[in-house]
Amino acid sequence: MQKPANKTVLAVVSDLFFSAKINEAAKRAGAAVEYATEASLVLEKARSKPMVIIFDLNFEAVKPLDLIASLKSDSTYKGVSLIGYLSHVQGELKQKAQEAGCDMVMPKSAFSVNLPQILKRHAGVF
Repeated sequence: MQKPANKTVLAVVSDLFFSAKINEAAKRAGAAVEYATEASLVLEKARSKPMVIIFDLNFEAVKPLDLIASLKSDSTYKGVSLIGYLSHVQGELKQKAQEAGCDMVMPKSAFSVNLPQILKRHAGVF
């Protein structure tokens, strides 16, 4: 995987616990983090082609499935990886997120454990 030009993580999350985890993992990967808590802001910030966009798939205020579908259907955002996390019991939501175009969907527990490696890989650190 080649190094991305923009080493920014765009986080579409409302949970402070996950915000702290994302900040720490991004710091270790040499990446910056930007947050967006409104759908229009997500689309605007995504134009800068962050290396990855992380979605809390339960953050209903931003309608994450609609955003994922919009990002995947617009060539402006081509090449931006989309990662979503959810509760391990939400099988139907996982399937809907994958159908909308989310590149990786994982339970919160796996997301927490694997986030440092995921961000390092996206940042081209290893």
